[in-house]
Order: sequence, then C-alpha cells, then structure tokens
Amino acid sequence: MAVVALDSISKTYPGKPPVSAVEELSLRVADKELLVLVGPSGCGKTTTLRMIAGLEQPTAGLVTIGGRVVNDVAPKDRDIAMVFQNYALYPHMTVFKNMAFGLKMRRVPKTEIREKVTATARMLGIEHLLERKPKSLSGGERQRVAVGRAIVRTPQAFLFDEPLSNLDARLRVKMRSELKRLHRSLGATSIYVTHDQEEAMALGDKIAVMHRGVLQQCAPPREIYEHPVNRFVAGFVGVPPMNFLDGRIVQQVGVGRLGFDAGFGVLDLPERAQSTLAGRIGDAMVYGVRPQGVRLDANGPVKLKVTLVELLGRDADVYLQCPETGSRAGQNLVARVTADTQVTEGDTVGVSFDVDRVHVFESGENGMNVTYAGQAEGVAQAASLAEVGPSAN
Repeated sequence: MAVVALDSISKTYPGKPPVSAVEELSLRVADKELLVLVGPSGCGKTTTLRMIAGLEQPTAGLVTIGGRVVNDVAPKDRDIAMVFQNYALYPHMTVFKNMAFGLKMRRVPKTEIREKVTATARMLGIEHLLERKPKSLSGGERQRVAVGRAIVRTPQAFLFDEPLSNLDARLRVKMRSELKRLHRSLGATSIYVTHDQEEAMALGDKIAVMHRGVLQQCAPPREIYEHPVNRFVAGFVGVPPMNFLDGRIVQQVGVGRLGFDAGFGVLDLPERAQSTLAGRIGDAMVYGVRPQGVRLDANGPVKLKVTLVELLGRDADVYLQCPETGSRAGQNLVARVTADTQVTEGDTVGVSFDVDRVHVFESGENGMNVTYAGQAEGVAQAASLAEVGPSAN
C-alpha cells in the first residue's frame, strides 16, 4: 500500500460561467489509512475521487500515489482499484470471471488467478457464489463481488465511490461493519466517498468534510463531532443536527461573565469561550448545542413549548418552539432524551443547556467556531496538506 497525496488540486469545468467543482484541495492519506470524503451532493467529493483515479484531469495541482506524481499517468497504470456505486459487474460473466478479469488482463498465470480469487471469495463469504452470474445475486452479494474484484489486484490504494448507496438501510449497516473489518484485516490505504455522515463517522479513521468544492475540516470522527471548526460542519455532522440560535454576546450584569442573549433569555457560555469572546460584546453570533446537550429541566432558565415528540426506541427527540422576539420568528430546538421521559405535545417545559457542549459561531453559513482558541486549523484551505495518520485502533 502507499501514501496518497493531493497538493492544491482544483477542477473547473468550462462554461459561461465556468463551474468550479473542487478548489485547491490538499490532503495526505497515510499508508494503511481509511479516509472518508463526506459532504452534500455536489460538494466535489466524487470529482476528487475521480481525479485520484485518473478519470478526471485536474485543472491545477498534483496527485501523488506512492511518491509518484500521476497527473499524466493513465488510470490503468496508477495501481489503484475502484469500487463504484453501481458495482459495474459484467452481466454475462460468472462471479469468478468478474473477479478474475483484471488479473487476466495483466496476464497473471491461471493458477495464481484461481488461488487469489478463491482466497478472496472465502474472505468475503462468497465462495459458494463463484459460478453464478450477477443477475442471480442480491444487492449485498453484488457489492461483495465488486469489492472482491478490487481486492484480488492488491493495488496500492482502494477508492470507494458510495458503494453502499444502493442497499437498503439494514443491509447498509451490516455491510459497512464488514467493510471496516475488511479494511483492518487488509491494512489497505483507502479513500471512501459518501454523502451519509453517519456512514462516514462509522467507517473513517479520519473524515474530510467538503462543501461547495472546498475542504472544511479534516480530523478524526470524534474531533469532527465534538469540535466542529465552523457552522457548516457542526450542522452537517450529527443526527439530529446541532441546534442553532441567533443572538448577541452580552455582559451579564452582576455576574462578571459573558452570556448569550437569544431574545427569549440570556444563556450561559462555557468558560473556555469567555476570553475569546471578551472583545465581541454586542456582536451578532450563533449559539450551537447538540440535542444531547439540551435538557428538559423543571428549574431550567427558559420555558419552551413542546411541538412534537418522536419515539426512537430507547431514546426520543423532543421538538421545542422558542418564543418570537420582536421581528424575529421563533426558532426551533431538538432535545434528545430517554424514551421514558414524561412529556407530550403541547406541554410547556423548562429547558437548560449543558454548557460544556455549547459552541459559539460567527454569523453566516460557514461562520467560524470561536469557542476554541486556534481552531481555524483545518478549515477550508487552512487544512492544506492535512495529515491523515493511522488509526490508534
């Protein structure tokens, strides 16, 4: 396996005006690492993968695989294997022949082909399917065949383009755990594209979040979740997404601490943010807290109306309506509570916030998280050449 490095790569499609799909993206995927590129549709993640594979030519920048610049190297000579969303199996060939095809084109001896295909099929649990054709396979079986076809080639890197998106929800969960196990057993350098942030969190050793062609943050899953560098990352990662409240930073009278005026009450701010926000009194900001940090508390500082309760098995999501303040319409909050919490639609409940889970963002879709000093690293192009190191696991 090998290091995959992207050095300020961009992709612009001609037109009036030109369309910028990826802007000066720099990343370094270490040997044996699994990096997940995640973001909404149209963010540039698949274009990035295709530039690594050689299916798209970068407008600018360098793509390096195993220390070799491959911008002018044909896809077949880059020593990578790609698993596509639609699996791209040959319908007239058996599973064995589908898996063996790439090796046959490289004139690998027949005995070696049989050994590799049989061993890989055994690893994937599809040894009994080798004489079947794709039309007789289930979606999960086809997905395994596509992965197996990539594995038998023992390439320098694996590229996965949303390989689970055609599977039903239950099978997706099963297959992503199998892919994680397979990655660890192979020790393969892998880059995985998905729009599903839950899938990204489950699979990735590190996650690169993209938006409108620009890298927003590259970090391990826990850091992405607990320390998002801007409002976009905070809102994209997490189910349900982070709650946001518009308001201003204020000096709390008689307390000597800063607070956040949300219009319907002054909310506490974490200690770590006090010095950072000292010069921002009066500034319009955004208060962010995940649903797990919203507590239904009879003694809470604010009273909000329950508009909806969604039971999720062990847990429940409680939707809360904030009161209107002046010309501003009421905002919504979601609290994640245990399913046995006694609350129904129409109730008015006290609400408090876990101040240790609170973030403060600058205004705007990509407003910076000002809660943590020095957290600009990793945002947009400040993430240039972000290292993706091996998992601690």
